[in-house]
Amino acid sequence: MGVLDHVSEYFDCSSGDSKRHRSLQTVDVRVLIDCEGCERKVRRALEGMNGVRDVAIEPNAQKVTVVGYVEPNKVVARIIHRTGKRAELYPYVPYDVVAHPYASGVYDNRAPVGYVRNTEYDPHVSRLARASSTEVRYTTAFSDENASGCGVM
Repeated sequence: MGVLDHVSEYFDCSSGDSKRHRSLQTVDVRVLIDCEGCERKVRRALEGMNGVRDVAIEPNAQKVTVVGYVEPNKVVARIIHRTGKRAELYPYVPYDVVAHPYASGVYDNRAPVGYVRNTEYDPHVSRLARASSTEVRYTTAFSDENASGCGVM
């Protein structure tokens, strides 16, 4: 941002409702990147977008990270439109973030090393992956693998 951008914020005469300020975001997108040409094509498409501050591409993880004043859906649409590649929001998170990384629906063979599927918003993963600590405590109390579990079973 230049000096004029900072000064214009102080002397803005438009109403606050008509102009919507976006917050700085980090958007992770999954894009199939085969070669340096694909990487260059994706980088050029995103660097020309309004509000983009930084573009980082990890070809091994098939991941593009965009930092700026952008909306995630517009970033994905821009990649699809400009490059013709299939793109989606990055569905993987580090396995340390998830409570049960090896539960059904969370572990994914296609995920990069050290990453599993994000279970927070995905309704298709198993309930155990999204279970709270009290639910886990009750379900494991009656498990055959729990040596100090309930003797009723």
